[in-house]
Amino acid sequence: MIRFEQVTVTYHDAAAPVLRDLDLTVPEGELCLLVGPSGVGKSTLLGAVSGLVPHFTGGTLRGRVTVAGRDTRTHRPRELADVVGTVGQDPLAHFVTDTVEEELAYGMESLGLPADTMRRRVEETLDLLGLADLRDRALSTLSGGQQQRVAIGSVLTPHPRVLVLDEPTSALDPAAAEEVLAVLQRLVHDLGTTVLLAEHRLERVVQYADRVVLLPAPGERPVVGDPAEVMAVSPVHPPVVALGRLVGWSPLPLSVRDARRSAAPLRARLADVPPPAARPDRAEQAGPAPVRPPRGLFRRLRRTGGHEEQAVPAAEVTGLAVRHGRVDALRDVGLTVRPGETVALMGRNGAGKSTLLRTLVGMHEPARGSVRVDGAAPHRTGPRELLRHVGLVPQEPRDLLCADTVAAECAAADRDADAAPGTCRGLVSGLLPGVPDAAHPRDLSEGQRLALALAVVLTARPPLLLLDEPTRGLDYAAKARLVAGLRDLAAAGHAIVLATHDVELAAELAHRVVVLAEGETVADGPTADVVVASPAFAPQVAKVLAPQPWLTVPQVRDALEAES
Repeated sequence: MIRFEQVTVTYHDAAAPVLRDLDLTVPEGELCLLVGPSGVGKSTLLGAVSGLVPHFTGGTLRGRVTVAGRDTRTHRPRELADVVGTVGQDPLAHFVTDTVEEELAYGMESLGLPADTMRRRVEETLDLLGLADLRDRALSTLSGGQQQRVAIGSVLTPHPRVLVLDEPTSALDPAAAEEVLAVLQRLVHDLGTTVLLAEHRLERVVQYADRVVLLPAPGERPVVGDPAEVMAVSPVHPPVVALGRLVGWSPLPLSVRDARRSAAPLRARLADVPPPAARPDRAEQAGPAPVRPPRGLFRRLRRTGGHEEQAVPAAEVTGLAVRHGRVDALRDVGLTVRPGETVALMGRNGAGKSTLLRTLVGMHEPARGSVRVDGAAPHRTGPRELLRHVGLVPQEPRDLLCADTVAAECAAADRDADAAPGTCRGLVSGLLPGVPDAAHPRDLSEGQRLALALAVVLTARPPLLLLDEPTRGLDYAAKARLVAGLRDLAAAGHAIVLATHDVELAAELAHRVVVLAEGETVADGPTADVVVASPAFAPQVAKVLAPQPWLTVPQVRDALEAES
């Protein structure tokens, strides 16, 4: 169905090809998972299937890519639209209409399908993706995860023979991600659809793949094979695979169910060992050790900011209610965050997590209750003053970035925060080395944009840092660097509140987990107590070793090393 023959892709001004002499065949009716570290060419490979590379992105493509017999060099994306459906990392970039139902129908209208066929397929897709209650909603009012489901649905309705998806579950809560993956399996198994997807959250998807394609480094030949065989050598792999490698399980488990079948001896070894608290100096990682920010890079913020010594909480929310039109987005929410504390907000899409973060930075005025950030009421505080109390990195980091180059963005951040020249640039380099000064922010990778946006916010040294889905688009190594940097910030006295669907991140980083549902707080407590008791929000290690309260692979590794 999909064939790459000696394909080399080189972008303008690039020092080397992103893909080099790539040979790859994806048979009809398979779910093929594309994995590898950030920057190895996964998005380029996906774009070559849909024809976006090079017709839309530019650059040079040598060799031949065929999809259902059509050569992408001679067939532009619009001439492949009836065969290939594509969903990228940014759902907003796909939308061309105003409401959910209109968006689901648009692709079929473009192909000239009969009205009765369109109506039937829209109804089927609304049910498949759990969107029936949202059919009349404006796309602009949906949460990030809801928008992602609509984007996926919009390419499902034309019934393409090939689906190309770039991180399709990155913005979804665990339950919604399972729904989407179940739909993809049904398309593959029942309809023979070929699915090619790239995903960093391998813990969600690797067990469903028929084959895995590993791109180990830019320009290197891929490793293609059975998922378990590829995961055994892959530098990126989910926690359940890391646990299997640690203990030496064979065959290597890809799912919690498979791991539990092998875990009885390990549970017996750990039965009398008290699980340690999450280590503050270690990050969950898969593959080579990531580059950490220079030691003390973020701790210097404490000496220049001086916020952590204050007695007032970093944030105090009491009886908070927020309304969006006629919708109660938050109801009677209470939350206190102390300096040096990291709190994870969890809950299904639309539960109110992003609304709470935006209220903490003054974007929403409370309908009832009170909000104090570093002693100030955010909705009554001017922007320049507020940025010295609280900073928000939104789901889309580019929303904070308005300059033409990284260097100009950093210089503007230094001026806005009255910081010494070079402060923001130093933070960027500490978070993610190699981000070029001359690059336009929109040309950066997801991880690079996140590093830049986080540095812009941190330049003002806010005692409270808010992050909305901070690991979206990050591979395991980049996520480990982020965790290390955030731990340094917490150690320097900064309070951190992050809204996330990444259960592994919460298990590794958070002191407390707060679960929201329908705008209300349904759980608030120490991370281990909350996530181990929740089937939806428990990390993989907790599920494998339940009922013992182990959360991460480093915890298990430390215990086994101490025992031996």
